[in-house]
Amino acid sequence: MSGKKPFILNGFAMNVVGHVSAGLWRHPRDQAHRHTTLEYWTGLARLLDEGGFDALFLADALGPLDVYRGTPDAALRTAAQAPINDPVLLVSAMAAATRHLGFGVTVSATYEQPYLLARKFTTLDHLTRGRVAWNIVTSVLESAARNLGLERQIDHDERYDRAQEFIDVTYKLWEGSWEDDAVVRDRTAGLYTDPAKVHPINHHGRWFRVPDAHVCAPSPQRTPLLFQAGTSPRGREFAARNAEVVFLGGTNTAQIRRSVEAIRARAVELGRAPDAIRFITAVAVVPAATDEAAEAQYRDYLSYTSREAALALFSAWTGVDWSQYALDHPLEYIETNAGRSALAGLTALDAERRWTVGDIADYIGIGGIHPKIVGSPTRVADELERIAEEGGVDGFNLSYVVSPGSFEDFITFVVPELRRRGRIRPREAQGATLRGRFQGRDRLAADHPGARFRNLAALAAEAAQ
Repeated sequence: MSGKKPFILNGFAMNVVGHVSAGLWRHPRDQAHRHTTLEYWTGLARLLDEGGFDALFLADALGPLDVYRGTPDAALRTAAQAPINDPVLLVSAMAAATRHLGFGVTVSATYEQPYLLARKFTTLDHLTRGRVAWNIVTSVLESAARNLGLERQIDHDERYDRAQEFIDVTYKLWEGSWEDDAVVRDRTAGLYTDPAKVHPINHHGRWFRVPDAHVCAPSPQRTPLLFQAGTSPRGREFAARNAEVVFLGGTNTAQIRRSVEAIRARAVELGRAPDAIRFITAVAVVPAATDEAAEAQYRDYLSYTSREAALALFSAWTGVDWSQYALDHPLEYIETNAGRSALAGLTALDAERRWTVGDIADYIGIGGIHPKIVGSPTRVADELERIAEEGGVDGFNLSYVVSPGSFEDFITFVVPELRRRGRIRPREAQGATLRGRFQGRDRLAADHPGARFRNLAALAAEAAQ
C-alpha cells in the first residue's frame, strides 16, 4: 500500500427524485423515484457500506423552489428537488442495514428549536452507535421562511448569529448537561440516574431560552460530528468556530484552496489546532472501463438534461430569477439574501471566459455546480488526487447523475483503483464512531468551542462573579 492518506468518501444524495443533475430522472438507469420506499434507502446504504464509502451525506431544503419565474411550476414539472421528503427519518433504517457507514444529515438551525434538535441527534447517535453527523445550514429559500412562520427570511448574516446561539445551546445540552457517570443503573439500590449529576443549562439569550437539562442520556459521541456547508464570509467564520468537516463548493481548485486556507487560518486564530477541520468538496463522476466508454456514457446522460430544471435549481441556489435574463446574458454576481457562495463561485468560474446564463444552465445539467470527471479508473483517480492536492481537501462528496447507478459504477470502476493507491480507508481503520474515523477521537477535541461547556457548574459560578 502507498503512503498516501485515505480520502474521506461520502455518497451525496437528497430525499428527492432529482438532486443536482437536472432532468436525469428521465434516464432509464435512474431509480430515484423509489426514494419514498425504505428498500431504496437501505439498498443504497448497503451498497455504499460494502463499497468502501465513509458516509452518506444527505442534503435538504425546507420549501418549494419557486424563485424561477416566481412559481414552483418548473421545479414540479422537472422534478428539480420536488417533491422532497425528510432526510432525518431515513437514518435509523439505514443504520440497521449497515455496519460501518456514517450518516451526515442536513438540518437547518433557522427553523428548528435547539432543545428538540438535541434530542433528535442524541437519539440517532444512540441508534447508529455514534455514526451520525449534523450538517449545519441556515437555509436559503424565502419559501421556507414564508411557510415556517416568518414574514420574510432572516437576513443572511443574522441567520448565522442566530445559528451560533443555537449551536451553543446544543453544546450545553450535549456536552455539559449530563455527567459521564450520571447513569448508574443500580438495580439493588433502585437508582437509574443520579439526579445530582444532571444539570440544567440555564440558557437565556437573544434568540433562545432553555432553562432545563437535556432529556437524553449521553450518546457515544455526545455531540454529533459537525459538518458545515457555506463559504460566504459569515459562513467561513461560523465554520472556523464550529465545524469539524467543512463541505466546500467550488468550480476550480484555486477557489477551493482559498476557502480552505481562509477557514483554517481563522480557526487557528480562534485557538483551534491547524488540523482541527477536515475539508471536502463535491464532484460528479462518470466512469467506465475506458475513456471512450465513459465519454459515450456522458454524452448519453447529456441528452437527458433539462435547461428548465437547471435554471429552477440555479435560481433557488442564488436567489435570482434567471428567467429575467436571456440565455446569452453574461453571468454576473448579484447580492442576494440567499446562498451567496454559489453565485460568487460561478461568476469566477473561468477568468478567461465570460459565461452566459445558458452556459451555466448547460454546465450544471450534469452534477450541478460541481466539477465533473469523465473517464477510465486511472483518469478518475488521477483527477481526484489532483483536486485534493491542488484544492487542499481531504476528500469528496460524490454526487450522482443517476441513482444508484452512479454509485454502482464508481464502486465497480474507481474504488479498486483507489484501494490500490491507498485512498480507501481499510475496514480495520474505520473507527467505532464517525468522529473517530474523521478526527481520531469519539468526543469533541479539547480545543473545540463546544468543549468549554462540559463543566456547566464552573461556568455558572464564573458568570455569577
